[in-house]
Amino acid sequence: MSELTRDNKTPSKSGTPRRNTVPQILNAAEMVFAARGFAGARVDDIAKACELPKANVLYYFGTKEDLYQATLKRLLMHWLDDADQWFTPDHKPLEAVEGYIRTKMAFSRHRPEASRIFAYELLAGGCFIKDFLCGTLREHVSRRTEVFKHWQKQRLMGDIDPVHFLFALWSLTQSYADMQIQMVAVLGRDTLNSDDFERGVQTIMKLVTPICLLVPQTASS
Repeated sequence: MSELTRDNKTPSKSGTPRRNTVPQILNAAEMVFAARGFAGARVDDIAKACELPKANVLYYFGTKEDLYQATLKRLLMHWLDDADQWFTPDHKPLEAVEGYIRTKMAFSRHRPEASRIFAYELLAGGCFIKDFLCGTLREHVSRRTEVFKHWQKQRLMGDIDPVHFLFALWSLTQSYADMQIQMVAVLGRDTLNSDDFERGVQTIMKLVTPICLLVPQTASS
């Protein structure tokens, strides 16, 4: 089983057909794996979903395991890039955290299936992504926590454990994809709408703003 890292490449098939076909296959794989999990999904089902012959799918991804790992990799790289975009010393903490939350919530809204694949994989033990979690993700979190520590040293951010703060942000935003069935049941409708996601953003921001908008104490306080 190959390790998922930021340097790994999607199976190499050059030319314009690859640029058009690989995303088409991965989009279909997201839907099928999210609905049926790795064990229940079949390459035939994915081929049918993307309206391609099974042989075409296997041309780009040699096995179902290869396709599953590529699907997970695309999701995970997207999430890491989102964090890299916002959590930099050039941003202020409140600006960065709100940008990150909005980006993650937009992902949960528009690609809930992708988030659910990751949740299912973790619940199944994470065997396909364990190397990624212990290697690439751990290193990524270490780099991002250095930014939080920089903000705290500059007294721009409150005293909070950076790693567990990231855990909380992941949970708060991804729940709008992973737990959406529960949410719509409580709200009494079929799906979450744009207003629900905006209310979610505003609610999360009310929780994190006191941490991200540190007001320095005066000498007399």
